[in-house]
Amino acid sequence: MTKKITFLLIFFLFFSSKIIASPKQKIINNLNETNNLSFEFKQKISKKSEQGKCQIEYPKLIYCLYYNEDKKEIISNGRTLVIKNNKFNETYVYPLKKTPLFYILDKDYILNEIKNLEPEMAKPDKFKFLISDDLNKIKIFFHSKTFNLLGWETTDIYQNKVLFEISNIKKNQKINRGKFKLPNLN
Repeated sequence: MTKKITFLLIFFLFFSSKIIASPKQKIINNLNETNNLSFEFKQKISKKSEQGKCQIEYPKLIYCLYYNEDKKEIISNGRTLVIKNNKFNETYVYPLKKTPLFYILDKDYILNEIKNLEPEMAKPDKFKFLISDDLNKIKIFFHSKTFNLLGWETTDIYQNKVLFEISNIKKNQKINRGKFKLPNLN
């Protein structure tokens, strides 16, 4: 009988801690369980707005295709970030670590940072964490009910505010890793 009571007590404590976990802990748990994301996005830089779809695979891989007439692509293989304008066959290459995406695409970095921060309500349905160091200030947004990543806000190299909003999120889907292969840089 004592074993049954002990088992029920442990069972209750384990599941009640899952139910009453703080929003921050639920975000951490959700992010820990996420290996990759597929989603649609809306990006606002100053007054310009663009849309498209992306796939992220942790750590540091991203592929985005913009729905604009340039059919712009953004690709990271974990070390290099390429922005390709397919309409004009222009390719721009950056070291990933010189961009805010270096931090945003590093799930372990985000987890370590938000463990030491408290979320703020950005809107009724969004939590916000402000991660900053000497070079970057990154606001990362999570949904207040699903605890999914909802986007981020950074500043680009031209000092423009960049707001990247995520929707229609799918987690842990099978992803073609070939998408993260950089195009020829000739």
